[in-house]
Amino acid sequence: MASMEAIVFDPKAKKLSLAKLEVPPPPAKDEVIIKVAYAGICGTDLHIIDGEFPCKATSFVPGHEFSGIATDVGSGVTHIKRGDRVVVDPNNGCFVCGFCTGGDVHLCQTSAINNTVGIFRDGGWSQFCKVPASQVYRLPQNISLQIGALTEPMSCLSHGWDRLLPVAMGSRILVQGAGIIGALWVSTLYHLGHRNITVSEPNEARRNIIKKLDLGVQVCHPEELLAARSQDFSWGVDVCVDCSGAAPALEAAINFLRPGGKLLVFGVAAPQARMSISPYEIYKKELTIIGVMVNPFSFNKSIGFLEAMNEKYLNFDKLGVRLYQLNQFEEAMVELRKGSISKAVFQVSP
Repeated sequence: MASMEAIVFDPKAKKLSLAKLEVPPPPAKDEVIIKVAYAGICGTDLHIIDGEFPCKATSFVPGHEFSGIATDVGSGVTHIKRGDRVVVDPNNGCFVCGFCTGGDVHLCQTSAINNTVGIFRDGGWSQFCKVPASQVYRLPQNISLQIGALTEPMSCLSHGWDRLLPVAMGSRILVQGAGIIGALWVSTLYHLGHRNITVSEPNEARRNIIKKLDLGVQVCHPEELLAARSQDFSWGVDVCVDCSGAAPALEAAINFLRPGGKLLVFGVAAPQARMSISPYEIYKKELTIIGVMVNPFSFNKSIGFLEAMNEKYLNFDKLGVRLYQLNQFEEAMVELRKGSISKAVFQVSP
């Protein structure tokens, strides 16, 4: 059997390693084999490595954000052919339970995030990956494979935007956290016409990444917001998109919201994290708190966002995204945790 290079995660040892694995066998009639081009490291991957997010109990290949070329296609697959440039939706459902048949496939208790490619099945941190054909989407020619690697995070953002609507033009919007998700939210909000945007981020390097976007948004340290609030209790925002997943940031957001405000809980918090908020504050200001999990039926919408925004807003250099080879995974993890970059993406093949 031919071999391939892959990054393998051992959940018991909480350790990543570079390994030689067998190339996936020929696909079943409803499967596609993909030669991976670009594969991102997600914040969820860091939680998995730290043992803070559920995953497959035995060793597996991570990576749920990737693009590539379809190199082999099952006999029953009609929407993808060999040579197509593709992206992969890592999530699916059982499609028989009440959640799936009701349109909430992401809430499926047997599949959804419990069957995710790159979390419970071998994913894209490898040269080749075999996936169900129903989760493969053809990438338009005007979107590069590099930008295509952002399809999955943008699909989650698209779902979050649908959940958040309506957002009146002119709304004061606060984005908490300036990793790649925060940067994508800022870029998307600006693309959609919103200009009154503030970004709160404790890491100076990440604040500088947002400034490099050159969109004219206000960028500050969280302490500056707390100071502004203490000096003027009328200061506030209409919408807060939290991309940090940090309980203290979420607690602060409740106070920052003006009457009628909305809090979108987008960042993934550790399961043991707890926060303290005042129910009276929610009642008095008639606040809305919205949770967002993954990307139900939003992959085509995500591709639409990528087409519309493309290099103007999704340039890797401006976004603070850095490319690495698979054998540089340790360096990539260090830089990502330091916050010196917003995102690390493996360039697996040209």
